[in-house]
Amino acid sequence: MSHTWKFFRTGGFDQVRIDTAADLLNLRELDQKLWVALSCPTTGIEFDARTLALIDSDGDGHIRAPELLGAIDWAAARLTDAAVLEQALAGVPLAAIKDETILAAAKGLLPAGEAMVTVEAASAAEAEYSARALAAWEASGADSKPLGEATEAACAALAAVKEKLDDFFVRCRLAAFDDRAGGAMNASDDSLKSLGAATLSAEHADIAALPLAKVPSGTQSAGAGGTAPLAAGVNPAWAARMATLRDAAVTPVLGARESLSEADWAELQARLAPFTAWQAARPAGLPAEAEAVRDLERLSRYVRDLMTLANNFVAFRNFYARQGKATFQIGTLYLDGRAAELCVAVNDAARHAALASLSRICLVYCDCVRVGGNGGEKLSIAAAFTAGDSDQLMALRNGVFYDRQGRDWDATITKVLDHPISLRQAFWSPYKKLGRMVSEQMQKMAASRAAAAEAKAAEAAVASVAKGAPPPPPKAPFDAGKFAGIFAAIGLAIGAIGTALAAMLTGLLGLKAWQIPLAIAALLLVISLPAVIVAWFKLRSRTLGPILDANGWAINARACINIPFGTSLTQLARLPEGAERALADPYAEKEQPWKTYAFLAVVLFAALVWLTR
Repeated sequence: MSHTWKFFRTGGFDQVRIDTAADLLNLRELDQKLWVALSCPTTGIEFDARTLALIDSDGDGHIRAPELLGAIDWAAARLTDAAVLEQALAGVPLAAIKDETILAAAKGLLPAGEAMVTVEAASAAEAEYSARALAAWEASGADSKPLGEATEAACAALAAVKEKLDDFFVRCRLAAFDDRAGGAMNASDDSLKSLGAATLSAEHADIAALPLAKVPSGTQSAGAGGTAPLAAGVNPAWAARMATLRDAAVTPVLGARESLSEADWAELQARLAPFTAWQAARPAGLPAEAEAVRDLERLSRYVRDLMTLANNFVAFRNFYARQGKATFQIGTLYLDGRAAELCVAVNDAARHAALASLSRICLVYCDCVRVGGNGGEKLSIAAAFTAGDSDQLMALRNGVFYDRQGRDWDATITKVLDHPISLRQAFWSPYKKLGRMVSEQMQKMAASRAAAAEAKAAEAAVASVAKGAPPPPPKAPFDAGKFAGIFAAIGLAIGAIGTALAAMLTGLLGLKAWQIPLAIAALLLVISLPAVIVAWFKLRSRTLGPILDANGWAINARACINIPFGTSLTQLARLPEGAERALADPYAEKEQPWKTYAFLAVVLFAALVWLTR
């Protein structure tokens, strides 16, 4: 290998540096196992769509490694100085153009004194030449429309039945050739019997396969009986198309009639043939004499965009070096006091999540709507939250999404793919879960008691207003024996809890003063350490690949997102540097002296324990 490559390590793997034109021109020598991606889609990414369409030589909607290499080779062959590929120019300088035809086209576009053809100027020239070619083609078709603007509809109706009508007339000629062929050219008894047992409709495939109409036998097929009916007697699967042919083509061209002879069919095709030929000659692009203008546009786009594309394809330099946005980052989502910068476009959230869950990144799927002058636009995104916590990330919450053009969209959460976000969240998660569980149980208990009280009050009210209602039965006397077991169980539970607390407090009081904080910290670690360890392993194994693979990329590397880098992808709300902050809140809730109560309870309990000892 003649070229010396430079690599940088980030994201947990080595990536090639593409800094110079020499790096770009020698990419063919670089082992593709060292490329970050081997394919990327042409939609759903922030890159010039026209440039991607020119590179996508097979038009399949994906840019692959051979197509990128082919675009680099094409540009290098037409440049005298390939160094312009690394200069981030807005177009191609005249002095750098090697191809004489492209150079002549460029000189014809530029005013005197200018030395560079910008992408915008080359694209405008290409569009102008295309418009001229289209106008010339449209002018040439003025004599090809025997029915005026209705000619196109007539040709479409003819094309819809051409194959079936040709088949019918060939069957008629065979029947005229040999009497024995008459019956064979029509539907057999067996095929009709098989249809009788099925549920039929006019669009049934087996019906459409039958002849267009009944083929006359013998000499009839060569005379008046050898005509194709246009209404009565037509195969039901073809009746609507034959009626359209009659109304749109036969009647305007040949006059009103209910059947069509083979001679009429030939004349109808001949009368409409010029329009069909004119349509086939529609220019697909520029005329031959203007191909140089198209090549000039391609060259100007390649000079401007190839280096950027390579640094977002062969390497993810823009993403990992935090030098601007990567092509797959389509904007920023502001939600829950955070700005999520890793946002990708998605078409189907459920399908995307099935693969993206392997990334182990907390993803929030949002439907975005932007109301504009055209009635409104819609977009679906997946945003990665890599800092803070997920306590308030839930479906139907609203935020604002800003795309790369600075336009704002209303964003609504539709799905949350929950994964650990930070070690701090993992540390406090057991206590939050316990708090939520206790709160939910207390709410359920309070709600059930309130419902029971309301039900008793309602029964009492109904009984008091009911006329002649018997008095309520007397309440049964309290049976202490019946509830003795319950009281005993409650007493045992309270005793067990008290004993445990007493043992814990006794152990704490038996420690020296400097050992008590260590014991409390150890207790916290016993509770939180398992959750933190699990979260640590998941955070270390976060990877970008599944998120992009779910969008049609072919990621070729283990593009990891470690904890420090992931934290930088989501910005938390922070006060500006030097801002003044008033801590007095006139509407703050009054603080209860819970700390004092807790301290007194601990002291009292400690005294009781000391006395019992």
